[in-house]
Amino acid sequence: MNDTHAGALLRQWRRRRKVSQLELSLLAETSARHLSYVETGRSRPSRAMVLRLAEALEVPLRERNTLLLAAGYAPAYRESRPGEEGMAAISAALATMLSAHEPYPAVVVDRLWNVVTGNTAMAVLMDGVDPALTAATPNVFRLTLHPRGLAGRLVNYGQVRALFLRRLRRQADAGDAALRELYEEVSRYPPPEGHHDDDARQMPDGPIQVPLRVRTPLGELSMFSTMATFGSPADVTLSELAIELFYPLDEVTDAALRHLAS
Repeated sequence: MNDTHAGALLRQWRRRRKVSQLELSLLAETSARHLSYVETGRSRPSRAMVLRLAEALEVPLRERNTLLLAAGYAPAYRESRPGEEGMAAISAALATMLSAHEPYPAVVVDRLWNVVTGNTAMAVLMDGVDPALTAATPNVFRLTLHPRGLAGRLVNYGQVRALFLRRLRRQADAGDAALRELYEEVSRYPPPEGHHDDDARQMPDGPIQVPLRVRTPLGELSMFSTMATFGSPADVTLSELAIELFYPLDEVTDAALRHLAS
């Protein structure tokens, strides 16, 4: 790849972030003229400049490496495998977080929303899911929206589907081709058999706009979730990991989850 391609990639990221050349030049402490030359290929950016521009645009670490390679430089960020020695402390931290979150469900996902690991409480959400969806590499969006997945037990399927597809489309629109393919796949899933679609625009009657309302043998459980990531990652793999932590939205759900854990 050449520096002209690097400039084109930088321009694409700037447009995705909806930032002008002047705004980006101020953020990266360079001139708008030099930035224009970089984007058009008239000037080759230094390694430090590529990294400054990428930082200002909040480009993911994986794509920062792509920008560096396109400009003729070596990648700045390593990509570890989960089992490597350098990731031992991270793996231990994840195991501690998942275990400590019991009896509530928790799951670790990668940038494509593939399940890396989860705690035992996730069984309440995986109950009844077609084994074909959990084989190989399970994916959160397939597990949730596929008619033979969790979708069949979702009380508010329409709301959850709309929320998930909005979230995935925003990420896909940032330029990730793999996420775009995933969006195209899951958006075509038919509703589960016998499902009567609810109004996805229905106003919430609680503090959470779209809770996860699931039918179980213990009754309807209602949960919400939060996402956690690692601060200041310097590794591609680590930067792409996220932990989704589920919490009960009412006392009935809390009691049911504690009962299941016991």
